Amino acid sequence: MAEYIIEAHNICKDYSNKRVLNSLNLQLPAGGVHAVVGGNGAGKSTLFRVLLGLVQPTSGSASILGCDSRELTPQIRGKIGFVNEDHSLPEWMTVKALTKMQKSHYPQWQDDVYQQVIGNFFLRPAQKISQLSRGERAGLCLAMALAQKPEVLILDEPTLGLDVVAKQSFFESLLFTQDHDNCTILYCSHHMEEVERIADSLIIMERGEIKTVEAPEDFCQRIQYWVAEFNANPLQQAPQKDLVPDLLQLRKIDDAYHYMVLDHQADFGAFLRQHGAISPMQNPVSLDRAINAYLTRGLHLQQQKYLHKQEKV
Repeated sequence: MAEYIIEAHNICKDYSNKRVLNSLNLQLPAGGVHAVVGGNGAGKSTLFRVLLGLVQPTSGSASILGCDSRELTPQIRGKIGFVNEDHSLPEWMTVKALTKMQKSHYPQWQDDVYQQVIGNFFLRPAQKISQLSRGERAGLCLAMALAQKPEVLILDEPTLGLDVVAKQSFFESLLFTQDHDNCTILYCSHHMEEVERIADSLIIMERGEIKTVEAPEDFCQRIQYWVAEFNANPLQQAPQKDLVPDLLQLRKIDDAYHYMVLDHQADFGAFLRQHGAISPMQNPVSLDRAINAYLTRGLHLQQQKYLHKQEKV
């Protein structure tokens, strides 16, 4: 067994004149749930397709279970489960017929797992795929993926468009059915409450690059959120970027200034007091807010420049 179960080395992927993946590197050991987050266009789905061998990288290489993604054998593919956001299934088949076909392709098929997951979505064997709701399709896709006893399970926005009940059923099936010690899960979602609930590690993508891989709680600890009022506004006397080191986000609400800063090793409260802050207070940061501040860093400068121009008009 290779040291890393999923690897990507200097992957670039270009579509026409647009670079979607940019010298991307990733190494994941076996086991655990690894959540991939990032804004639209970050390259998350493209990374998954490259790993699965569905598209070829422009340069670089990727592998799953020690096998080059461009040369995945049927045996290796049988160890990889995949559920995408579209839940693409043959419309003309019944649940029973599709399940029978899938079962014939996987020698390690676990019917007890399949039945347990299907039970959470109240699917009937005689139902046609075309008659299933989006939540039922998601449940069927997950049931088949888990029943094949995968060593790697890739989930690309699997709960997109699902209602609250369907999402709950999906996660109950995933968390309480799957043996995470024997399966590595790579999971993509825009919903941070999902990531916070299931992820062992957080992978942040931005503009086709991996920016960080760490535990969600460790990432949150890197972000500080402070609220302060000032006798005089120091931000009118110096550029924001120069005045506030490692600034991610700055907002003014009523008379208070709200700062989100990254990796600020020094006492940021003391820094604020030195610049005229009155009783600055540090507040807890949720994973959702931490990731949002990180991914939108730099926008505060554009906003402040725009407001400054408007004031001069």
